[in-house]
Amino acid sequence: MEKEVSLRFSLDEYDRIPNKLETEKDFSEIALLHWNEKEPFVSYRVLKKSIDARRKSNIRIEIKLLLLDYEASVIPTTRQVPSYFEPKNRPVVVGFGPSGIFAALLLAREGLCPIIFERGEKMDKRIGDVARSFTDGVVLSSSNVQFGEGGAGAFSDGKLYSGIKNKRKSVVLEEFVRAGAPPEILYESHPHIGTDRIRAAVQEIRREIEGLGGSFFFSSKVTGFSEENGKISGLFYQSAAEDKTQYLSCKNVILAIGHSARDTFSFLLEMGIQMEKKPFSVGVRIEHKQGMIDFSQYGESCGHPSLFPAEYKLVSRTPTGRSLYTFCMCPGGYVIASSSEEKSIVTNGMSYYRRNGENANSAILVGVSPEDMPGDVLSGVAFQEKLEKAAFVLGGANGYAPCQRVEDFLKDRASLSAGTIQPTYQPGVTFTNIRSLFPEYINQTLAFGIKDMDKRLAGFSFRGRTFDGGRDEKLLAAQDRKR
Repeated sequence: MEKEVSLRFSLDEYDRIPNKLETEKDFSEIALLHWNEKEPFVSYRVLKKSIDARRKSNIRIEIKLLLLDYEASVIPTTRQVPSYFEPKNRPVVVGFGPSGIFAALLLAREGLCPIIFERGEKMDKRIGDVARSFTDGVVLSSSNVQFGEGGAGAFSDGKLYSGIKNKRKSVVLEEFVRAGAPPEILYESHPHIGTDRIRAAVQEIRREIEGLGGSFFFSSKVTGFSEENGKISGLFYQSAAEDKTQYLSCKNVILAIGHSARDTFSFLLEMGIQMEKKPFSVGVRIEHKQGMIDFSQYGESCGHPSLFPAEYKLVSRTPTGRSLYTFCMCPGGYVIASSSEEKSIVTNGMSYYRRNGENANSAILVGVSPEDMPGDVLSGVAFQEKLEKAAFVLGGANGYAPCQRVEDFLKDRASLSAGTIQPTYQPGVTFTNIRSLFPEYINQTLAFGIKDMDKRLAGFSFRGRTFDGGRDEKLLAAQDRKR
């Protein structure tokens, strides 16, 4: 037998519930009060945890529990060991980012012994290469934030939630927990692993694939395919270890490539592979003091030990019909260099598990439609590449990112220095006017949307405010308590 119950706690009530583990509360006594069934209560499972901050004077922690008797709590622990197919039938997965990880894992568990090609390095080598690029601004084309074991997700905030309703979402979370991710991602409303922990989980999944007969070719870029009678017959690849093109016979290939694999898109187009344009988004990263975000979302309760660093998700629809929206908001995080090519600038956001950095950041993005990109099917890809290279030049052609204070962007004037918020981007920033990068429709949407978002999150556009005193003293005190 099983039974669902919903619980609501004030912050102080929740804080008094004893810890079962470092990051979990022990709800056993509370759950027992809600059982009242003939069969004995054995265990519970947390289904969901969320924060209701609509009334800042009365913030509540909401918990949904699934109560279980003995029969319902028994989980099978055995899994059938697959039988391996012959090597000649082994499928190939190109790319070991999020899509490639789960494609390869499922194939391996079916006994198909997949072969995985990843143009970037293994995790340990890749972490060192990326760290050096943050210091000296030199990007390695085969080992960077975009390419390598884990894909861009290994250097991101580690968020694992989606707005879609699909039962496969829970499968993803369960697999990461099996690989060592913190168990609370199974029930938090906005699951978060963190950059530091997701890297270890990805490596654990890779080791399972290898144990099931999968084979990995790291630093090996697929450069073309061969066909027979309109079907795939093999692929060509180049290994960083050998200066020559090699060939592998295969019949089934899954392309799990990221959007930065421009050379792959090009040779697919030359082969006549059908592709179509799709909408995408471009924009900038915006940084605020995390304390300001906490105060705007939680009011006087900010800094309470039972509250996460606050997040936000905002959308603004402009009079022209275009929208500006926030994406990949990183509480207590960092803006990082994410280029996959030399002489280009791309930014992304990341947070560690504790999310205890001084700043919050988020992408603010404007949609670009196929109609905005006249030309062939890869015109959008060309637009992105041109924008990234222009950002490199505007940043000083040294790996620094172009940067501008919000108030200066709104007034269309170049910034000369930072204000109260110090940019987190490494190796550094160049203060300038970033409006010169974008078409005017993007600049207009950014300017309108930033001011409009301030109506729902006080301080988002700054509007000339510096937060140097008064209310900011409360913010800084709240930050100190949290640390």
